[in-house]
Amino acid sequence: MNTMKNMGNMMKQMQKMQKQMMKAQEELKEKTVEATAGGGMVTVIASGDKRIIDVKINEDVVDPDDVDMLQDLILAATNEALKQVDELVEQDMGKFTKGMNIPGMF
Repeated sequence: MNTMKNMGNMMKQMQKMQKQMMKAQEELKEKTVEATAGGGMVTVIASGDKRIIDVKINEDVVDPDDVDMLQDLILAATNEALKQVDELVEQDMGKFTKGMNIPGMF
């Protein structure tokens, strides 16, 4: 009988954790990160659910004779923004998986 009660309590805890995780995932969508490259010549803003929200390019870096540099700056800023999103997700969602060894979870 005690085992059934423990299972019930465990299920309630799992449901509570699931609701908290869903709320945290929704909150991530509202958070943003900002990354720059080229000393601020290119700025990329991304949401916590890995959507690129904005790309800002300083007109001084737009050189028709050096498109490769502009592309590299955009790529660098975008990759840094996505790295920051991964860190944000780990920070926000990692608290749910600490101490658990669940393959495939964050």
